[in-house]
Amino acid sequence: MLKEALDGQLTALYNAVAASEQVQVEPVGRWFEAFLKRRSRNVSASFQELEEEEQLSEEEEDEELQLEEYPMLKTLDPKDWKNQDHYAVLGLAHIRYKATQKQIKAAHKAMVLKHHPDKRKAAGEQIVEGDNDYFTCITKAMEMLSDPVKRRAFDSVDPTFDNMVPSKAEGKENFFEVFAPVFERNSRWSVKKHIPSLGAVDASFEEVDNFYSFWYNFDSWREFSYLDEEEKEKAECRDERRWIEKQNRASRAQRKKEEMNRIRTLVDTAYNCDPRIKKFKEEEKARKESEKKAKAEAKKREQEEKERARQAEEAAARMLREKEEEVARQAAQQAKKEKEAQKKAIKKERQKLRTTCKTHSYFTDNEADGVRMMEEVEKLCDRLELTSLQTLNEALASGNKEQSKAALEKQVQEVNVQMQKEKEAEMQAQQAARGAEHTSAGGGGGLNNRGWNEEDLQLLIKAVNLFPAGTNARWEVIASYMNQHSSSGVKRTAKDVISKAKTLQKLDPHQKDEINRKAFEKFKKEHSVVPQTVDNAVPSERFDAVSAESNSSPWTTEEQKLLEQALKTYPVNTPERWEKISDAVPGRSKKDCMKRYKELVEMIKAKKAAQEQVTAKNKK
Repeated sequence: MLKEALDGQLTALYNAVAASEQVQVEPVGRWFEAFLKRRSRNVSASFQELEEEEQLSEEEEDEELQLEEYPMLKTLDPKDWKNQDHYAVLGLAHIRYKATQKQIKAAHKAMVLKHHPDKRKAAGEQIVEGDNDYFTCITKAMEMLSDPVKRRAFDSVDPTFDNMVPSKAEGKENFFEVFAPVFERNSRWSVKKHIPSLGAVDASFEEVDNFYSFWYNFDSWREFSYLDEEEKEKAECRDERRWIEKQNRASRAQRKKEEMNRIRTLVDTAYNCDPRIKKFKEEEKARKESEKKAKAEAKKREQEEKERARQAEEAAARMLREKEEEVARQAAQQAKKEKEAQKKAIKKERQKLRTTCKTHSYFTDNEADGVRMMEEVEKLCDRLELTSLQTLNEALASGNKEQSKAALEKQVQEVNVQMQKEKEAEMQAQQAARGAEHTSAGGGGGLNNRGWNEEDLQLLIKAVNLFPAGTNARWEVIASYMNQHSSSGVKRTAKDVISKAKTLQKLDPHQKDEINRKAFEKFKKEHSVVPQTVDNAVPSERFDAVSAESNSSPWTTEEQKLLEQALKTYPVNTPERWEKISDAVPGRSKKDCMKRYKELVEMIKAKKAAQEQVTAKNKK
């Protein structure tokens, strides 16, 4: 770069100058050091000038070095050189391990000029001959401190070093004042040069963590070879030298272990007393508690959402169920109203028919014919449906007496013909049953296979329907059921039951229906409130009430399903339970439902008893 022209001066160019180009230069080594010094001083100087400057500064330091006279120097025993303080002998007790080699050489030079035996002898001082003079201690101190290995061994056991570890009580009161100098004092043993400081109370977590991580993984160069009790150079043979080396290694390892335990105790004590660690732990605990609380609140909100969704679903399902129940109840009420209306209409038509016939003296003048006609009228009331009764009443009301009598007799004749056909069908079924009995008796079925009466056949059909295919030990269970409920006293086996069931399967379907019809009529006769006889055939309000209350027709599959559903819907503790159940089953009264329920209970008990009997028999 050209110098700036002063006032009144001119700048002239004699040759073309190339354009300047900036080049990146990175100084290294001694040139880097020179670069730093030039930059810090803002001047340009050569490396030679810097070296001369460095030498000058070192000479100034040597001139400024102040030695401290060791008062006990002349009293030292040269033979006990291991226990002497080499830094104090050379007058460097105030610098110690920080002293440079030049300072050590300068101190030794000064001590030689002052305490050399020739110097002292020339001054008239009496000198001890041989190695017993204290000047030997100065020579030994220079030998130890000028060798880096020997100097490190002596520095490791520096007698002025404080190995003390503060107690917890001391650290809790003034933590930083107590532990900062201790860590600074022990940092001299570190192999690594960049040592983190203890810091202040406002240090960050990363700084504190870095500090304790360094000291928990502390790498110390301190070794204790200086304290070896035996010197292997004094050994007389190789074996003795090996033994001495072994003893020295063991003692060094033990002292090294004690030193590392001391450092670990120091770090543990500082960590337990550090107020920053306590603060960080409290902050971490508060953070975890906050996270735990937030997690619990989130879980609680999730549960509340689930609970609200579940309640909404339950409410929707309840509303749907209530709606369905309301529809079913209204349908049942409507069916009940229709049923009651039909009952009232039938009762009204019957009463109208009886009144009409009674008004016309049953269309006869003979008393015997009047009684017979009265029975026929009652028969018509029992057999005819509502439509037929209405048609008959209209015919009786629209015609004269002769026409009415003809219409009545025609209706009576039709009913009698129908009853005659039913009677003939019943007789044919009985004959078929007798023929089946004779056939089975002729087949050699044994004593127990004979004597199948109508009651046993009906009981067999009932048992076959009660215990369907797939029932465990089906035929043994059916035989046990018949033996429990049969009044004939004949004991049936499974073989007898199977044989008879096969015979019934070969019968005509009409004959099976006839047998079932007879069974139902027998049941009706046994359970009827008012027997159908001539003595009580006179119409009465009581007769009509009984007929209107009960429905003697067989239960259909649909009615059975409605009854079972109603029993589930209205449990035992429901008020007016049977009234509600009868409302849910159109066409059936409270009495019909209760009666059917008892039949089902008895049927189930009988079924269980038969199965248990067969199971117990099989176990034996």
